[in-house]
Amino acid sequence: MSSDESRPAVPARPPASRSGAGQAGLRLGKPPLEVLERLFRACDIRDPRVIVGPRVGEDAAVVDLGDRYLVAKVDPITFVAEEIGWYAVHINANDLAVRGARPCWFLMTLLLPEGRADEKLLEGIFVQVQDACRAIGATLVGGHTEVTQGLDRPILAGAMLGEVEKDRLVTTAGARPGDAVLLTKGIAVEGTSILARECDGLLAARGVAPEVRERARGFLHRPGISVLPDARIAQRAGRVHAMHDPTEGGLATGLLELALAAGAGLRIERAAIPVLPECQALCEALGLDPLGVIASGALLLTCPPEQADRLVAAWEAEGIVGRIIGTVTRPEEGCRLVGAGGEVPLPRFARDEVARLFDEGPPPTEAMKN
Repeated sequence: MSSDESRPAVPARPPASRSGAGQAGLRLGKPPLEVLERLFRACDIRDPRVIVGPRVGEDAAVVDLGDRYLVAKVDPITFVAEEIGWYAVHINANDLAVRGARPCWFLMTLLLPEGRADEKLLEGIFVQVQDACRAIGATLVGGHTEVTQGLDRPILAGAMLGEVEKDRLVTTAGARPGDAVLLTKGIAVEGTSILARECDGLLAARGVAPEVRERARGFLHRPGISVLPDARIAQRAGRVHAMHDPTEGGLATGLLELALAAGAGLRIERAAIPVLPECQALCEALGLDPLGVIASGALLLTCPPEQADRLVAAWEAEGIVGRIIGTVTRPEEGCRLVGAGGEVPLPRFARDEVARLFDEGPPPTEAMKN
């Protein structure tokens, strides 16, 4: 990052760690999908009750309890501190929603920064968690809280448990060639909120209007980060083959994860992807690609093509924007993005654009270059 004092800074982050002499260091954000896939293949699952274990593209574990499935997910909140409790509950609940499951029980590990934490901060986070749990019908049942050395902000790792009837389970791997690919709300709900909350000074300096920044900050609540209503409406309205929660790496990575999980290809229409105007404005100011910005808040779904319009209409009736953005294809056709200039491979992001921004800093504007 430039040391030019006229250039507003993005939030400071610790340097990327190194994995050992002669090995490539892992950068800020999620490790590459290929690395995760290799590690997951080596996991030895001996319990036959594990229906879905660690796999690329699958959002939550599934365990057979006899008359129903237990669905479990763990996810930390690390990019933001503001409303971290609300984030943590909904981010974890989303991964149960895309299984068709009902979130029931929430646990959290809350780490607070030494020298910066007080009872008011702690109480505020607990209130956020309780409010979010009430909003989705879940209950905070336990966890761990401590003040920790070496942190510059709170870190909250949440675990959500829930249940689903066996005939209602949905997986990412359920996508089939010929399916329509649908997306709710647009991109990128979570990423836009993070950028507005964490980079407000920089965005102001780069000419993003105050009202745009304020709307973007509110994306956590409107259009909202939860996909629980989106998933429930879709399952009531028609037949759903697969659901996925596009998180780190944005919609592009979410689509690749879906294809990997299902062993399929994709043909996605670039013009059909709804990019929220505030997201576009913030990404242009910071030199980011909206397709690679953390996209929680949008539900990615596949269904038989004859069901697609019915699902979109059901969402629209409840005030949720839904779009048909492409088709599931045979695996040998690969993952393609179709635009005005023709077809190109679906872009791959080595890491989320927000993580890249925090690690490297934004490119200078033309005025700053001069």
